[in-house]
Amino acid sequence: MPNNTEGQGRSNRGFAAMDADQQREIASKGGRAAHEQGTAHEFSPDEARAAGRKGGVSVSKNRQHMSEIGRKGGEARGRKQGRGNGSAARENGAAPESNDNIKSASSDGAMFGPPNPLDVITDG
Repeated sequence: MPNNTEGQGRSNRGFAAMDADQQREIASKGGRAAHEQGTAHEFSPDEARAAGRKGGVSVSKNRQHMSEIGRKGGEARGRKQGRGNGSAARENGAAPESNDNIKSASSDGAMFGPPNPLDVITDG
């Protein structure tokens, strides 16, 4: 939390004069006290759902951001399942890994979708 600088015409007094750790400690004590007194707001499941939806709608308006997180998720899932799309290999100048040791059902050797555990793996 940035404090006021001297050139802004306000003096730093009280809470504003404290460093961020002191502010956080005091705010935390206030939150605990409110919960002990029963005056703190607690979200109901419906309120939490509505707040989450509102945040999701807001962030999804940024199409570039959504594209980036979707791409990262797809790449992570591919790595987790052992199916890279070859983009990392292309960036490093290497060829993508080959699946030559798996017999494919198609005549051209193309593989689509997740690996089938019933495919025969040869000792090639």
